[in-house]
Amino acid sequence: MNNQNHPRWISTSMVYTAALFLFSVGCGSSSHQGDLPAPTAYGAGSGVAGQGRGPTPVILGTAANYAVLAESTITSVPTSVITGNVGLSPAAGSFIVLSCPEISGSGHIYAVDASGPACAVNDAVPGNLTTAITDKNTARVDANGRAADYNELGAGLIGGLNLGPATYKWTSDVSITTDLTLTGGPKDVWIFIISKGLTLNSNVRITLAGGALPANIYWSIAETATLNTTSTFKGTLISQTNIAAKTLAVIDGRLLAHTAVTLDSNSITAP
Repeated sequence: MNNQNHPRWISTSMVYTAALFLFSVGCGSSSHQGDLPAPTAYGAGSGVAGQGRGPTPVILGTAANYAVLAESTITSVPTSVITGNVGLSPAAGSFIVLSCPEISGSGHIYAVDASGPACAVNDAVPGNLTTAITDKNTARVDANGRAADYNELGAGLIGGLNLGPATYKWTSDVSITTDLTLTGGPKDVWIFIISKGLTLNSNVRITLAGGALPANIYWSIAETATLNTTSTFKGTLISQTNIAAKTLAVIDGRLLAHTAVTLDSNSITAP
């Protein structure tokens, strides 16, 4: 057996059990760049020319300037705490149902007209929002075009796993019902491509280990992404439809939606 072509799990007590599980579901094609490294390989990125392991980062362009970005509506049940910018386009600013005190630090609310919240910046003339929306959609195409290192992992049930940097792809829904760990260095990259929806269960956490950073984690979702009550999400989430963050869900990353983002007393911190 060529172990270089199969994931190597890093849970201390469950290495062999998890590996057998992966063989049973099938891991798809693999390349050396996307392999999940052995435990001793974790730490700073160790790829060629100082690059991290896993795929190259998804290019977000100016969409990276936003913690929340959508095209039809952004709503919040107060009080959320958003560290970063919020933007809505092409829908009118009146479809931003978000109070000004919910924006923390140096962040701003950007709208295409003057009908948004009182603190909103009217972006109609510079058109930065239009560019950000275009960049968001381009980023999703970029992510979806990546070759998968692992296909259909766990048949979409990935709770309890510990995943190294790679590109993962599913044609099914993906559910995270127990804590998921992503382990790698600060230059390592993860891309998750899901052809249907994503559900993160209540009280479930995505945990980073080994120095991994939310800025290097990308989730491209074709349908609705639901982050349930008091869950903790890591990474940039790009949905072709809606993103729903339920009560007290914590997001260390970005929520970028083709249509709507709904919030409910959430904490969102852009990388």
